[in-house]
Amino acid sequence: MANTSLLSAVAKRLEGKVALITGGAGRLGSATAKLFHEHGAKILIADVQDDLGRRICKTLSPQTASYIHCDITNESHVENAVEEAISKHGKLDIMFNNAGVMGPTNTDMLVETKSDFERVLN
Repeated sequence: MANTSLLSAVAKRLEGKVALITGGAGRLGSATAKLFHEHGAKILIADVQDDLGRRICKTLSPQTASYIHCDITNESHVENAVEEAISKHGKLDIMFNNAGVMGPTNTDMLVETKSDFERVLN
C-alpha cells in the first residue's frame, strides 16, 4: 500500500505548480508540456506557432493549459507571457526556456556582431 501512495505522489509531483514553456508548440516543448501536465502542472505554452500551440492546449485541457503568442526575440512578448501566467494563475513556478532563434548567423565568432550574439544567446 505504501508503495502505491508513493507512486501516486510522484505521478503528481507538479500538482499546484504553474509552468511557462517557451517554444511549447515544437516537438521538445510540446512533449515537455504534456509531461508537466501529466504531473499536475498548469501549463502556459508560449510560441509563435499559434494554431499548433492552441491545438496542443485543447488536447491537454482548456482549464489547465493555455496558449500565448510569444516571440522570444521581443522582450515585451516574454514579459507579457510571464504577466499572463501570473495574472491567470496567481504565480509562476517553472519557466522552461525551450524556444530557439532561426535565421542567418555568422559561423565565425570573430566577425559576429554584439547584436547577433545577443539575438542568439539572449
